[in-house]
Amino acid sequence: MITPKIGIALVAPGGYAPDAETVARGIARLESQGILVHNYYEHDKRHLRFGGTDESRLAQLNAAAADPDVQLVIALRGQYGMTRLLPHIDFDRMADSGKIFVGFSDITAFHMALYARRGAISYAGPMFAGDFSAAEPDEFTLGDFWRCLAGPTHSVTGEGRENPALDVNGTVWGGNLAMIMSLAGTDYFPRIDGGILFLEDIAEHPYRVERMLLQLMQTGVLARQRAIVLGDFSGYRLAPADNGYNFDEMLAYLRATLPCPVLTGLEFGHIQRRVTIPFGAQGHLVSAKSGWRLTMSDYPTVRVG
Repeated sequence: MITPKIGIALVAPGGYAPDAETVARGIARLESQGILVHNYYEHDKRHLRFGGTDESRLAQLNAAAADPDVQLVIALRGQYGMTRLLPHIDFDRMADSGKIFVGFSDITAFHMALYARRGAISYAGPMFAGDFSAAEPDEFTLGDFWRCLAGPTHSVTGEGRENPALDVNGTVWGGNLAMIMSLAGTDYFPRIDGGILFLEDIAEHPYRVERMLLQLMQTGVLARQRAIVLGDFSGYRLAPADNGYNFDEMLAYLRATLPCPVLTGLEFGHIQRRVTIPFGAQGHLVSAKSGWRLTMSDYPTVRVG
């Protein structure tokens, strides 16, 4: 049972919920566990493809950060919208609030900017609409989130073909590859030396994944990393013109070309079963033929039981 003292704020910095009933179901489920839910999202005020106007979505973030009864700020969903808010977010206010901000996909832009501006750690983790309010929540995904939140360390494991032997330490960072690349050259892109970079994406053809990673290499980012760990890259379609070029061929090329080792097998991305990763935590990555383990420490936690 989760401690009744924990408070969660629901905000929609990106897209809106499929329906109001989904939100109500998720709130009821969390409240039944003794969690206090502060809902700053108003379904009837959604705007275009967004969970509100830019001004109202920014106001949701600010209100959640100011709420003294909230420890966690969880995004309703990703889709798109955070990029529009970045110039208007007071990242000092966000960092000084002491809240843990949680989400993935489009929320990667927030993780990146918060760390770039203040070195503050947030969670690449579950979101409200697809996880906490799902008709059938994935027990592993939510369980891994609560375990991570409890700390003081958190480990994730994986397996992948031809993963290299490795034993490195570094700052864990990353998320959605397209969102990361959208911030290249901006003040929202943190400089991280000796990092362990985790990546995922959805509906991106292997050649686009390759092109984005080559850009990261050509800008010097990858030469400063200890390792890259790839999560899920599904949802794309190959075509006859690919002529045998597929994800495996792309991966082989990257492993022969990039200046840091590339591992696969991370359960993270636009999939139902997902791990939670604190963006900015210190990580110890050990890889062998039998699999790999990434142990993370030095990240904010909340006592959950």
